[in-house]
Amino acid sequence: MTPYRNRRAATIENDALRVTVLEEGGHIAEVADKATGVNPLWTPGWPSIEPSDYDPARHAAYGGGADAPLLAGIMGHNLCLDIFGGPSAAEAAAGLPVHGEVSTARFEIEATGTLLTMRAQLPQAQLEFERRIELLGSAVRIREQVGNRSATDRPVGWTQHVTLGPPFLEQGRTEFLVSATRSKVFEGTFGPADYLASAAEFDWPHAPRAAGGSSDLRRYPGASPSSAYTVHLMDRTREHAYFIAFSPTSRLAFGYIWRRADFPWMGIWEENGARPSAPWNGRTVTRGMEFGVSPFPETRREMIERGPLFGTPTFRWIPAHGHVAVEYWVILRTAAAAPEHLDWPAR
Repeated sequence: MTPYRNRRAATIENDALRVTVLEEGGHIAEVADKATGVNPLWTPGWPSIEPSDYDPARHAAYGGGADAPLLAGIMGHNLCLDIFGGPSAAEAAAGLPVHGEVSTARFEIEATGTLLTMRAQLPQAQLEFERRIELLGSAVRIREQVGNRSATDRPVGWTQHVTLGPPFLEQGRTEFLVSATRSKVFEGTFGPADYLASAAEFDWPHAPRAAGGSSDLRRYPGASPSSAYTVHLMDRTREHAYFIAFSPTSRLAFGYIWRRADFPWMGIWEENGARPSAPWNGRTVTRGMEFGVSPFPETRREMIERGPLFGTPTFRWIPAHGHVAVEYWVILRTAAAAPEHLDWPAR
């Protein structure tokens, strides 16, 4: 293992990119452009610790809620499985963290050359998870497989919680392109500085504001504090869905592309200096581009009882003793302007 920001990690690289994953939590902490050194993914402003070292009696700096064990070790792209959101009160009492036990699990990692394989067992969920990461020029090919060890079909949440941060993410400058169509604002209060109209439905990219007018989600807000969560249905006319983030300052385009049938939803989370409590302390600037099988971060019961949204399911089934596999790609390359689209890479 290789140390990365005080964490046990593994790294693979080629001439163009460097990718680093954390042993505990399995987070993809870094997808760095080697020419500029820029990593578009979010590195929290607070000290990162191994989830297994978290002790609520000693680590009040990470907050006191069910999300504290996750926040103590979160970084970059974290996986949400088998829930996307918080546990129920009973699940929290049983030790299930926010976004599922994978967020704090210890992974077995094998890294050779430009290929990395990571595996974790999830005993509470009775699932097993494997991710293979392969570097191919300025692209990263990622294949995942979830296996169900139980004798019952399992409804699961499964979201790639990709979070961007500075220096790539800049207030009023970073641009976004998403293959989105029908959209909806979070139902209720999401954060302390919400500015969008709660539960409003709209077409990408113009989200209705609570005070009137609309906000163009294709550019990160320039004013802080602000907080928001919107959900977006990926374009049903396309086989592949994608998002692209473009930094005019670093002149880099960063994006993910995946099969729409695998992950039909994208949630956009905005935390722009809004949360005053620990560990945020009013200083965090992030944008989550979270694609998955569920639209909203919510409990398991809420996910199942919600039913379809815009005619699309809000969770996925894993058959008894069965496996489900997906593939997606990450692209990071130099660009003079924001690309107009993202294509599935050719092998």
